[in-house]
Amino acid sequence: MTNPFSKIRKFLLETQVELKRLSLPTKRELRSSVIVVFVAIVLLGFFVSLVDFAVYNVVDLLTWLVKGAK
Repeated sequence: MTNPFSKIRKFLLETQVELKRLSLPTKRELRSSVIVVFVAIVLLGFFVSLVDFAVYNVVDLLTWLVKGAK
């Protein structure tokens, strides 16, 4: 039977090695990424609003047609 503490120790040592390889973004890279995210959010919001408006108008038209046919 293997010792569970040896697995935990191995995991922590491997985690430490991976954290030493970590490279954080510079301020310039971080700023660029934030700008890209904000632009993507605005574009996605515009697209969702446009689709919502179109679907609402189609449903409203179909409702009007069904009520008008009676």
